[in-house]
This record gives sequence, C-alpha cells and structure tokens, in this order.
Amino acid sequence: MDVIELFKKLLRFKSITPNDDGAMKFIKEYLNDYEVIESEKEGVKNIFLYKKFGEGDHLCFAGHIDVVPPGDGWESDPFEPVEKDGFIYARGAQDMKSGVAAFLYALKNAKNFNGTLSTLITSDEEGDAVWGTKYMLKILKEKNLLPDYAIVAEPTCEKEFGDAIKIGRRGSINGVLKKIGKQGHAAYPEKSINPIHKVAQVLHKIAGVNLDEGDEFFAPSKFVVTDIRAGMEVTNVTPGELKMMFNVRNNTHTDKEKIKNFIHKHFKDMNYSLELKQSAKPFITDPNTKVVKTLDESIKKITGITPKHSTAGGTSDARFFAEYGVKTVEFGVKNDTIHAPNERTGKDEVIKLSKVFKETIKNWE
Repeated sequence: MDVIELFKKLLRFKSITPNDDGAMKFIKEYLNDYEVIESEKEGVKNIFLYKKFGEGDHLCFAGHIDVVPPGDGWESDPFEPVEKDGFIYARGAQDMKSGVAAFLYALKNAKNFNGTLSTLITSDEEGDAVWGTKYMLKILKEKNLLPDYAIVAEPTCEKEFGDAIKIGRRGSINGVLKKIGKQGHAAYPEKSINPIHKVAQVLHKIAGVNLDEGDEFFAPSKFVVTDIRAGMEVTNVTPGELKMMFNVRNNTHTDKEKIKNFIHKHFKDMNYSLELKQSAKPFITDPNTKVVKTLDESIKKITGITPKHSTAGGTSDARFFAEYGVKTVEFGVKNDTIHAPNERTGKDEVIKLSKVFKETIKNWE
C-alpha cells in the first residue's frame, strides 16, 4: 500500500485514548522485519520496533496512535476518512496519524542506514501520559536501547507545509495559591479580613507579568491567572479564604523556585499557602545538532522552504525523550484543525512528509 492507503487505514482505528482498537497489532505486522518490544499497563499499549542496519547512530521516529473523542459537529463519520478537495477528513488526520503514517512508510521502505532505525508509538499521549512514552523509555533505558536522536511527528507547520519545526518546548508549571482571611458579616468589615480585597491590591502586579525576558528560542515565561474564587455566592458574608489558580509556560530561565520567590515578594505580608506542580519541563535542542540540520536540509529539498525553528505551543511526548538526553525535534503537517470537528489534513502534506522522512534517513551521516 502507498502512504495514503496506510494513512486511511490508521484513521479507521477508533483509537480514543487509551484504546488502540487493534492499531498496534496492525503496525507490528506492517513492519514485520523489525524487532519488537511491547508493553501494556493500566490499559495503555506501547510498541517499540527497531532494526539494526549498522554500527552508527540510533534514530527513532516517535508518535501516538491515540486521538481525542470526536465530539459533535462532524459532517462525516470521524472514523471513516473522507477525501474531498485535496483534504482527508477524520479524527486524528492532523494529530497525529498523518505523522505516524509518514514515518511508518519511510521505515518500511528504508533499505540502508548506517545505524539503527526505530519507532516508538503509544496509545496514551492525549491522556495522562503516565504509562505511555515515559514508561516505555524507562524500559528502553534498562535494555540499553535508548535512541541517540528522535523525530516526533507532531503537527508543527503553521501557514504552509515545511515552514516550521520545533527544536524545543516550554515547560508547564501549575500553581494554587490560597489567601487566608477571616470570615465575617459584610456590614462589619472592620471585624473581618477580606482576602478578595487583599489579593486585589497586588493582582495587577502579577497577572500577565513576564517572569523573564525569554531568548532567541523562547518567548518570556508569563504568569497567567486561570481561576479566582472565594465566598459562598451570597452578598452579606465576607469570605474567609480565596483560591487563585495559575499557569506558567516556562522557558529554561524560569523554574519553580523563581515562581515561589515571585509570589512571596508580593504576598509576604499576607497569610497564604502555595502549591506548585511542574507537569512538563522545558527543553531545547541545539540547532547545530545533526538531527536538526539533516531534517532542515530534507525539508528544503522536498518543499523548497527553509523551516524556522520554533518552541511555541503546548507540551508533547518530545519532552520525555529530552529528559533522557535524546536529541529531539518535532516535525509534521500543518496544525490548524487539531481536536476540532472535521479535522483534516492535505493529502499532499502526508505524501511530502513521508518524502521528508525518507530523505532524512537517506542522507543521515
């Protein structure tokens, strides 16, 4: 089958997180000349397929077969791909069965490589991601099979195919601040301590503030308030506590300790508590690294475009590779309909993506 037939085959699997709907079995049969390592834990399936061609580098193509629920508003069956006006419509068309199809096709047709080629695919990227790629990398480390380089085929392009690759990602730090006051009657404000009034005095100094200046690769880390609540939805009681939730998509210049100090600077004279949780760590791959330079050259050859190097967007499983010291980049189709009704991707994008990956394998030195 060609890459489009393979793509449509993958789209027909109702692989809503963490159910793979048989996709892993199909992939294993498709790359039947590759060695197999599998894991299944808490309903999450992972598969690692690898083939040693020589003694050189280990290059891994990674992605996820799971998709978010389709939701309402579809004009066709979200798990029966429809081809129309040069686009293919289905859940997962962009995020990210296009990428999986492209690199599986490239791996299937790879004849020579001075090293090891592999793919790591999980059914739990859209979920908690606890027993997916993160868990599988732990197993690979124990088996001394961690790759040297990884290409995660998430959708990265912005306006046209080939215009952007991601050489890093911001981290994500979530916070919950509780300001303790003293509940009382609204008619006697002098007998209570209103936490809303206290927080209001400093809110303008923290909300939307940049915690650093960023750099050539990263935007500044911004303090984003996501929720504030207090009281009992009555007008005659001063609340005894206020809870404020916030998120910081942090670059490599800001960490939990810096956020803790930032909060204390503005709340040190108040009775408060703070919880911080880092759900993802930031990372950056040197643009001069082999995987970036080879991918850049392959994209330019196939598309005529020199891609920009981006770190924008949310998180992906690329962060787990980076934590193990794997030099990691991301490249895939355009990102403009992911998680939306009538998700679609251009047929030509999938074909070109497979060519880019084949070119990358061919020119790896």
